[in-house]
Formats: sequence, C-alpha cells, structure tokens
Amino acid sequence: MTMLSRVLGLARDVVVANYFGAGSSADAFFVAFKIPNFLRRLFAEGAFAQAFVPVLSEYRSQRDLSAVKALVDRVTGSLGLVLLFVTGLGVLGAPVLAAVFAPGFYLNDPVRYDLAVEMLRFTFPYLFLISLTALAGSVLNSYERFAIPAFTPVLLNLSLIGAAIWLQPLFDQPVMALALGVLIAGSVQLLFQMPFLWRIQLLPSPKLGFKHEGVRRIMTLMVPALFGVSVSQINLLLDTLLASFLQIGSVSWLYYSDRLAELPLGVFGIAIATVILPGLSRRHAEKSIDSFARTLDWAMRMVLLIGVPAALALLVLAEPLIATLFHYGEMADRDVTMAAMSLRAYACGLIAFMLIKVLAPGYFSRQDTKTPVRIGIIAMVVNMALNLMLVWPLDHVGLALATTLSAFLNAGLLLRGLIKEGVFVWQSGWKATLLRMLLANTALVFVLILLVGSPLEWLEYDLWQRITQMTILVAGGGLAYVAVLLAAGLRMRHLRH
Repeated sequence: MTMLSRVLGLARDVVVANYFGAGSSADAFFVAFKIPNFLRRLFAEGAFAQAFVPVLSEYRSQRDLSAVKALVDRVTGSLGLVLLFVTGLGVLGAPVLAAVFAPGFYLNDPVRYDLAVEMLRFTFPYLFLISLTALAGSVLNSYERFAIPAFTPVLLNLSLIGAAIWLQPLFDQPVMALALGVLIAGSVQLLFQMPFLWRIQLLPSPKLGFKHEGVRRIMTLMVPALFGVSVSQINLLLDTLLASFLQIGSVSWLYYSDRLAELPLGVFGIAIATVILPGLSRRHAEKSIDSFARTLDWAMRMVLLIGVPAALALLVLAEPLIATLFHYGEMADRDVTMAAMSLRAYACGLIAFMLIKVLAPGYFSRQDTKTPVRIGIIAMVVNMALNLMLVWPLDHVGLALATTLSAFLNAGLLLRGLIKEGVFVWQSGWKATLLRMLLANTALVFVLILLVGSPLEWLEYDLWQRITQMTILVAGGGLAYVAVLLAAGLRMRHLRH
C-alpha cells in the first residue's frame, strides 16, 4: 500500500511538473504546502505518533478495551483543540509565516510572496485534518491494521491530480487549484479512516482530557520529540528558506529531487519504521530484551539491503529519472539538469535518512525522547552551519548536501547511543551480509552504467522511448542485483526476524 501511495505521489508530481513546471507559481505552491506539511509531521507523524504509539501499546497490553477507548477519546479531544487553535493562528498569520519561511519571496519577489500567502490560507487547515487522520492511523497501526493508514495518502495524490487537471481552468491563478486540492484531500483522508476505527470499537468520541494520566504522559514524551524526530523536516525547511533567496526555480528543483529520494525512503524506510514501532513498544513492555535487539538488527539489515542499491541507482540515473518523470510541458531542459544535481546530493544521504527512521523507534518505544532530542539538536545546528558554508559556492546543491551530511551525523549518533545502552546488539551473519551486498551492488552499478548512455540523449527522447529505456534499466539493474545476491548465498530465511 505504501508502494502504491508513493508511485501515485510520483504521478502527482509528474502532473504538477507538466502543468506548472519549476517557475514562480510552482515555487509559491511548494512553500505554501510545505509549511503545514512540516507542522503535520511534527504534530502527527513525527512527535505525536512516536509518543502516542508506545503509550497506546502499553494500554493495550496491560488494560482492557474501555481504558484504551478512554485514552483515544481524550487524546482526540485534547489534540483536536490544540490543532484547531494552531490552525486558526496559521490562517490569520499567513503573511507572517510566508515571510518567515520564504523571506526571499518577501524581500525580492512580491508577486510570488502574495501568491504563497493566498495559497497558504487554503493549505494550512490541512494541518488540522491530516493530524487527526494520523491519529486514526496510529491507532490502526497499533492494532496491526497497517494497510489502511498506508493506503490513505493515495487519496491526497488523487485529489491533487484531479485538481491540477480539472480545477485549474476555473481559477485566474491556475496554481490555486492545487491549494484547494490539498484542503479537499485532508477532508477525504480523515473520513476514509473512520469506518475502520469503528470496526475495532475505537471510533473516537472526542473529550478534553489534559489531566488524564495517559494524555499527560503523551504530552511529556511529545514535547522533546518535536525536535528529535522531525530534525530532517526542519532541515528541509531551512533549505527552502535559503533557496527562496536563490534564483527562480531553486525551490522547485529541491522539491522534485527530494520527492525522488523520498520514494525509497517512504516505501521502505518509513514502512519498516511504522511496522517495528508497535512491536518494539510491546517487547519493551514485556521486557523481551533479546527480541527487541533482534528486531532492530533486522531493520538495519533491511535498510541496507534496499537502501544502498536505491541510492546508487539515484546517483547513476539522476538525469534519466528526472527527464522520464518530469520533463514535459513547462519543465525545461535546464530544470532537469539542475534538479538532477540536487538529487545526487540527496541520494548520497538516503541510507542515513532511512537509518534515522528505523533507529529512532529504538528510543521512542522505550519512552526515551530526551536522547533523540539531544542528538537531533546537534544535527540541526551542524546542518545550519553547513547550509551557510555550502549554499554560496554550490547554490541549491549545497543545501541538499548539507542535509545529507547532517543526516549521517544524526544516524551515527543514534546508533552509537543504542549500542552504548546495550539496546542494539550486532547479531551473527553481518560479515556475510555485507560481502553479498558489496558484490551485488557492484554488479548493479556496472549494468546501469553500461545501459544508461548519455544523459543528454534522454532530453531528446519522446515519452515512449524514455519509458522503454527506463524499463530496461530497472529490469537489468534489478535482475543483476538479485541474481548476484542469490548466487552469493542470500536466502529468504535471512530476511525474516
């Protein structure tokens, strides 16, 4: 389901690139969408989920259904009130938010700034709707109903595709249709999950409950986690802030390249993290130390098994991928080249981005939010320093590279902490696993370089030539990778935990 969501997300970006390219209106929309999306990850998928799921899992393991329902009701009412207040402030303060998060628009381009403000008033209520959707998804994930929350983002992608195709002719500023599509998507996603909560008898009846024991614990865990789990998002927003001072198109180039790097991160990294968090929380509650360590070790191996070839493929195929997906309509040749440069910088950090996703639950499942916060703040400060050092000589590529370097620091410190605390223990078989991956990835790169040809040729190909060539590359590289892994001794039992 996550794969379907991410593929449709790429289809959405293809449509957006075709209709709006990487010009000033696209820049304005990406800023207007990124602000509530960033806050969503703090309130919902980020800090809230990491604080809520361990407490909910503990309630499920140690208490009856009525106690779990009481917790869900009071969390829904309390979070909903906070979100309603924040959403109101965001809509009223849209001019200030746009100036803060895209000061280059405010100072140098009043037209882009005004457009971003107008769209932000449509997109900001998405925060309220999607955060409650994420709350519902957290409950379903805790009860092993993973498919429904994973499918829900499909509705966002379909809404934006429909808005771009059918609603944009209705507006004087066509890009406003995308902002309306975001608002529609938030409503549809929230309503979609309600029947599934009802089936497990946990459809919320919102009640205020700031004094409820479970709510207080979640709030205590959530406040520091706001920084710890969302550092990568804060770093991306800093990229947007600095990119607003650069040449027109910089925000869009970073967006398109980040979206491609997000595909393997979302399909595998976030999916693995989503699945292991409830399990780790239960194993911690049950004091099953060995099983906890084996789960983390399995997650690390899966990240490397999938993330390394994905990163190498993005590095080798940057221009062909950008051209195949986005080089239509308003997307110019130069946009492909510039987006490919930042894609390579993000690809270098893909492993680190994925490791952060699977290592952070090792702390949050034990209700330790302070350590990831401390590590996250260190990584964020380093990222800010690297941004300022690299943005001027490397422009938008420097921003992407700074994010990559700080992600490696973040992942390394998380892993070191888990090892030091005895929570992560290297299991047997790592030497054989690394040797197999080395051989398989070497074969992958060799095949891709042999087949890819000149990046400039891809700009001249028509749609079907690109699709045909990309299919050959994906099939050839994938077959080479899997064949060498199998020949080196990898078996299905090695992928289980």
